[in-house]
Amino acid sequence: MNFDDLIAKVSTCGKQRLAVAAAEDDAVLEAVNEAHKRGIADAILVGDEAAIRKIAAELDMDLSDYRIINEPDKAAAALKAVKLAHDGEADMYMKGLLDTKTFLKSILDKEVGLRTGKTLSHVAVFQVKGIEQLLFLSDVAFITYPTLEDKVHIIENTVAVAHACGVECPKVAPLAAVEVVNPKMPCTVDADELRRMNAEGKLTGCVVDGPLSMDIAIDPEAAAHKGAALRPAAGHADVLLFPDIQAGNLVYKTLVHTAECENGCILTGTKVPAILTSRSDSFKTKVNSIALAAVVAAGLKD
Repeated sequence: MNFDDLIAKVSTCGKQRLAVAAAEDDAVLEAVNEAHKRGIADAILVGDEAAIRKIAAELDMDLSDYRIINEPDKAAAALKAVKLAHDGEADMYMKGLLDTKTFLKSILDKEVGLRTGKTLSHVAVFQVKGIEQLLFLSDVAFITYPTLEDKVHIIENTVAVAHACGVECPKVAPLAAVEVVNPKMPCTVDADELRRMNAEGKLTGCVVDGPLSMDIAIDPEAAAHKGAALRPAAGHADVLLFPDIQAGNLVYKTLVHTAECENGCILTGTKVPAILTSRSDSFKTKVNSIALAAVVAAGLKD
């Protein structure tokens, strides 16, 4: 499974509809245009229309297939764009040229936002050379120090994304520095509790095996060398659950800057998938994020 497979998966269920807040951003418009050309999404562009048209002209982007809603004020543009998703006119919601705080505020708006009552969490999906399965990392960008209850919700959110991507029963690895329970390391205690909850049927649709160290979770040879080859997720984990945002973000950035990989990211626990990219993200990451959101959006309709 790779991102080309995900894009092919989107093509079988038709283009999804994307609402972009403050769409006057060259990098975002370039990614949106590529997603449109590849049959992933049709976009509604909300923002400063004059700026959008100027950027589109510079990109040689034909806007005839796009609906544009003129709203120069960024906060107002975010509310208008998120309302499209709230009202069912869009299947996905994407951040354009506005700060993350304003984007999240629109998602959490009580009247037009995307609240569902679920905990919001961030999922980063990686295709890494040398690893056959996609890796679903969470949470690397949103929940700072998750409690046990938060971790339950993160697993539920991430497993739903994995299911949408075609992973029928994802193997979930709650990560720690060691693979045994140590009362002095709370994350190992949480990991064992999550494993127990899964065994008792309180966490379903997946297999939870923890605590696991990173090498045992993703490297079959390391798992065998350490005598852990028979553990359910050893060497082949799909979901990597991090103990906190520090560990998750460090691994995320290490992969992005040192490994041969592709990735895409979405915010989950919302009514529709939210695409929260940064200007430092690559063009491919933005396109992959739209594709990932489209697959999840299609899955929510099933």
